[in-house]
Amino acid sequence: MDYALIARKNKGEINMANIDLAQMGTGQSGTVVAMQGGRGITAKLEALGIRPGVVITKVSGQIMRGPVIIRVGNTQVAIGFGMARRIIVVVETS
Repeated sequence: MDYALIARKNKGEINMANIDLAQMGTGQSGTVVAMQGGRGITAKLEALGIRPGVVITKVSGQIMRGPVIIRVGNTQVAIGFGMARRIIVVVETS
């Protein structure tokens, strides 16, 4: 699957197949298809190992805009709610 093509086709916008990381349920896994934002936020996410094509799992999230904990490979990373809203994923169906 060409994730760059999907991101270009959808222009990083949310549709029925794409949701942001904050909307994922706890325990759900998905593949990153786009990251919305400028060079700074994109560079920070890439430094954490979050880039298009990577499978991530949401470990936990807070109810009222708190931090979101995700698993990227064998690493758990905590990111802020605003940053989680900029990561667009396709949720894997089991």
